[in-house]
Order: sequence, then structure tokens, then C-alpha cells
Amino acid sequence: MSEHQRRKRYKGTHPKHFDEKYKELNPELYPDTIEKVISKGSTPAGMHISIMVDEILEFLDIQPGQVGLDCTLGYGGHTSRMLEKLNHQGHLYALDIDPIEIVKTKERLKNKGYDEDILTIIQTNFRNIDQVSKDVGLFDFVLADLGVSSMQIDNPKRGFSYKKDGPLDLRLNPEKGRPAYLVLQDLTREELENILEENSDEPYAKEITKTIDSFQKSGFEITTTKQLYKVIEKALSFIEDKNKKDIVNKTAARVFQALRIEVNQEFEVLYDFVEKLPYILKPGGKVAILTFHSGEDRIVKKAFKEMKRLGIYEEVSRNVIRPTSEECQRNSRAKSTKMRWAIKAKE
Repeated sequence: MSEHQRRKRYKGTHPKHFDEKYKELNPELYPDTIEKVISKGSTPAGMHISIMVDEILEFLDIQPGQVGLDCTLGYGGHTSRMLEKLNHQGHLYALDIDPIEIVKTKERLKNKGYDEDILTIIQTNFRNIDQVSKDVGLFDFVLADLGVSSMQIDNPKRGFSYKKDGPLDLRLNPEKGRPAYLVLQDLTREELENILEENSDEPYAKEITKTIDSFQKSGFEITTTKQLYKVIEKALSFIEDKNKKDIVNKTAARVFQALRIEVNQEFEVLYDFVEKLPYILKPGGKVAILTFHSGEDRIVKKAFKEMKRLGIYEEVSRNVIRPTSEECQRNSRAKSTKMRWAIKAKE
């Protein structure tokens, strides 16, 4: 029998830090707390609220007996709903690069009754869909949700957000590659400016890179999320605006996004993915992709349009599909979401 562990104590009446929110981190035991947090438009700690589920399911029109692929397993919300549509007939494959969350999600879905008979979970980058398809065959439907999961954003140990102090890491797979603080040390001022402009359309790229360069040349190492935030704040000290705090926060969010994309080579991964995508689909197979910033959406839009022109796709979405205003009110992280879809040509 495992040794009983007392819950983490905290000061005051409400927990403030991620690892103190024991009720939110145990949603099965405290459903009332979870519902209360969600009703306020927030995401419970350690959870992820899936976005545009109804729109995705309506388009994919999943039938029992089909074989599908969820390229980005995450918390398993989309996966769970697609498995419901399969009704224990057919098979769903799900990929994720994150070694920490994939174990938790596999256990979560197993407890819902989805074992290896209906679900196969593979730890790999979704750029490797060609290798997966080579092993298991073609798919009737594919989903790729390109957003970072809330579990990763909210955990300060992962370093994805300026809102909580932690190591400036930003790796989707913390067991591979180099953390953001090391990448930042090796970038020239010009390289960093290009990354901020290309990855997040950062209007203050020049001012930010100048300040970061000045700090690093003086011997100050930027190794934590709060240190980077303070440097960004310093870079924008020239701004005189009553909404300055909001401007700094939005700028910090863009800088963190740009660094995350660089650390994980997300654009290169996405280019690989959209190039290989039609060749893992059965004739008439469907794919839906959720993007969360303009750079991603441009890549998907251009690839879909070109492959339709070549006759590889029979049809693609002409316009982006966005979440409803009701969903955005319920889940603020849905606001930037765009959905595009494509249907493989019938040979």
C-alpha cells in the first residue's frame, strides 16, 4: 500500500500556486470545484478545455468502424469525444510529444474504458505521421490541434508563461533539445529580432532585442520567466500610456510565443506535417486543423489551397471557422482559434 501523503498546505483561504490547487488537480474527486472554475471562464489547474469540439465532430462525421488519427493528444478531450463516435468499433491512434502529460492522459482515457483494443497512443512528434501511417495504414479522419495545452501553460516548471515564475524552458518535450534560456544566450541580436518578427509579428522587436542584448552583454543571464518579463518591461519603459501594463503583458505573451516556436521548431514541424498529410488519408478522408496564430494559419491555408489546385484535395474550407462567442466567454483561450479543413480527392 502506498504511503498516504498530506495535501500541500497554503497561506490564506485560497491556493495561489499551481501545485497547491489540489482540488483542481484532481478533477475526478472534486467535480463541483471544476465546474465552478469553468463557469467563471477559467481553466482549472492541470486541465485543458478542448476547443471547437462540436464544429470538429460535425465536419469529420465519424462513423463506427472507421480508423482515425489525433495528431495532438494533449489532455485527451478531443480524443475522448472522437472515441465516443466510434462506439468501440474501428480504431483511433493518438500522438503526443510530451512525455509528462501523455502518461497522465493514457491513464485518464483507460479509466474511461478506452484501452488498446480501440485506442493506441504513441509518443512521437506529429511531423512523423508518415512513419505512423506506414506501420498502421491510411486514415478516414485526422485532427491536429496546434495549440499548447493548458496543463503545460499553467505549470510554472514548464516555463511557458510569464504569469508564473519558473525556468525559461518552453520545450514541449523537456527530455530533448535545449531550453529557451540556452537558445536565447546563443542568438545574435539580429537573429532574435528576426525570430520575434517572423514568429509573432512583434512590433517592439527592435527595442526588446536591444535591451536583451544589453543585459546579456553586461553578464546578466536571463534564465527564468520572470526575469525575461522584467527585461521586456524595461525595454518598453519609454511607453507612456494608461494601458501600459496591458501592452507589456501582450508583448510578453508574443515574445514567449516566438521563443516557444523557435525552441520547438514549430513552423518546420508544421511544414513537414502539411506536406505529408494528404498521403496518410484514404480517398475521401477528412482532416481538420486548429491554429492559434497567424503564422500557423498562413502555412495551413497555403498548403490546402495549393494541394486543391493540384487535385490532391477534393475540397478545402474557403474561410476559417471560428469558435462561437459563447465558447469564447466560457473559455478565453478559444478566442484566437481558427479551424480549417480539407477532404482528400477520391481516386
